[in-house]
Amino acid sequence: MILSVSPARAHPLQAEPINHAYVFNFDQFFLPEDPDEHVIEGGYLLMAELNCTACHSVPDSWKERLSAKSGPDLSAVGSRLDADSLWLMVRSPQHRKKGTQMPGLFAGEDGDAEKVEALTEYLSSLKKPAATLPKGDLARGKELYHKVGCVACHEPATDYRPEKVSAEMSVEKPGLASVPIALADAYELNELAYFLHDPLSFRPSGRMPNMRLTEQEASDIASYLHSGRTPEKASERAALKIPAQGVEKGKVLFTQMNCVACHQTEPKQNLAVASKPVANLKLKKGCLSEKPTSGIPRYDLNDLQKRALSLAIRAIQEQTAPVLTATEKVDWQMTRLNCYACHDRDGKGGPEDPRAQYFGSNDGSAESLGELAHLPPNLDNVGRKLTRGWLQKVLYGQGGSVRPYMDTRMPNFGQAQTEILVDLLPKTDQRETPMAIDVSGLQKHHRAEIGRGLMGAKGLACISCHGLKDRKSLGPPVIRLTHTADRLQPEYFKELLLNPQATQVGTMMPPMFIGRKKAEQEIESIWTYLKEIEGQPLPEGLLSTEDFELKPEKAGRPILFRSFIEGAGSHAIGVGFPEGIHAAFDSVQCRWVFIWKGRFLDAMSNWQSREMLPIKPLGTDVKTLPAATGVREFSGYRLSKDGVPTMLYLQDGQQVEDTLQPKAGRFERVTKINGQESKEVLSW
Repeated sequence: MILSVSPARAHPLQAEPINHAYVFNFDQFFLPEDPDEHVIEGGYLLMAELNCTACHSVPDSWKERLSAKSGPDLSAVGSRLDADSLWLMVRSPQHRKKGTQMPGLFAGEDGDAEKVEALTEYLSSLKKPAATLPKGDLARGKELYHKVGCVACHEPATDYRPEKVSAEMSVEKPGLASVPIALADAYELNELAYFLHDPLSFRPSGRMPNMRLTEQEASDIASYLHSGRTPEKASERAALKIPAQGVEKGKVLFTQMNCVACHQTEPKQNLAVASKPVANLKLKKGCLSEKPTSGIPRYDLNDLQKRALSLAIRAIQEQTAPVLTATEKVDWQMTRLNCYACHDRDGKGGPEDPRAQYFGSNDGSAESLGELAHLPPNLDNVGRKLTRGWLQKVLYGQGGSVRPYMDTRMPNFGQAQTEILVDLLPKTDQRETPMAIDVSGLQKHHRAEIGRGLMGAKGLACISCHGLKDRKSLGPPVIRLTHTADRLQPEYFKELLLNPQATQVGTMMPPMFIGRKKAEQEIESIWTYLKEIEGQPLPEGLLSTEDFELKPEKAGRPILFRSFIEGAGSHAIGVGFPEGIHAAFDSVQCRWVFIWKGRFLDAMSNWQSREMLPIKPLGTDVKTLPAATGVREFSGYRLSKDGVPTMLYLQDGQQVEDTLQPKAGRFERVTKINGQESKEVLSW
């Protein structure tokens, strides 16, 4: 049975509220019935993610693990939120944004309202309008919100049906709470779009990552999040009729109340006010007291969170921090960044089923891959799988995606948050017994042509699943292998090919090399081919005759091709121009032999045949030019900035510069003999 839901309640902003400070991985991995030795780990997570150490110092041994994260940059918050929204958020963050990690600082005591007003006036004065983004489309935004990965952390709408869920089935609701987005309705629409397009400039901690949205996509999602929403008015503020407090007073309070511990409003921010070190904290006091007084942060913690924090504080007071292994450090950083919302590693994480149903594929032929078609990859052994350069590309937001058939995108958390993973992953994922592979290119079997044959249709048929360059595979769209030598470490490449299932959990790659006597040599041959792929023809099965046609109009500049051209000799130089007129130069006779129109040359016989049969112009209107006179000796050629060649030769001992330049569908020939220039027109 499918329940009907009103449009207002269906929207993600109307998700069931969370009544405690929400840290995704704490709620996901820690339960009230867990023993203290497990819950204490959740306490460390809460101390780091709730930014306890931004105010309370910890012993040196704990500093690295419990480093504070930077809060949202408020230097232009007055452009994003109006005064009422700011007043409500400052007055009671938990009321305005259920589940927020921002603590409240006001308990309703005398003078609180005036302080809130002063802070509101100060924050409202901080303005810097964002660049104007294009107008958004609500329907497209709704689709994008549910496909690109937002629902891995945030609430899906109840009126959106994932493509995998048939009409007669109900859509399962996520069991885990979602990261709240309850301020989206209060943001100015263009500012919200700008935030979605570049969230790291507002929240440098990376907890809201960059989803690689185009400006149009960001505007579309912003329009969806704004649909039917009305910003809440600060009725208490209006009723109190608080007189103006002044921006300067608010600025002073911003420092005095230690807002600067988490937030930045100016380039040269005042230092945070020192609070008690963790070593001097008393449990059930201060932030952990039942009713904190004004000025003491109030997080609305639940009982499990208080238990976890108490255990962590006691441990920090009583002992030095245990030394974490590389594996533990990777797990800690992935937990803090919530990488486990999408990825699983060492049996931990991955999207829960109700969220996984929103992860889709844009290519129907990929569905034969099962979960590999739409779910983000397992990260086991990723440190020995990817090269350092490719890890940086993926983690720093510089590209690196090799799964274009997946709708979900790999987010960019920022280099500052992920460079630790670039250093640690290779250490933690080392193979116990190193895999040996020779990629020197010096062995007899290190020939790209051998590897090309193995990959082709008459070899091991790798192209049945893998595409190359701009070509899709012959079957399902598995990862294209174009960037393999840049992306994969050669040792892992060999390990994977020798035993795919043991190396990469869940792979559908068959064990092609089992029982092959020369398996190791063949793998090295394939690696050689993939390393030289840019200069090599495609394997048989992906190749077409069009691949050999030289197209100056596509290149956008002249193409020079030295070959055996029929009529121009075995030392001919074909010159093709984007304008669609071309010429052949004989470097033995040192003369332009003929010109023609249309298509240029087909290099197939040169690249595929050892006989090097002469090639012919592909175009029409071939016109033969007059024979050469005098004794000539070729001296090479010189290219202009535009790629136009000037042929250099001696004629009866005199230096000649001979250039053909396309103009208005014909050639202008410029000849210089010992510096004396002459021109003539070659036409049809």
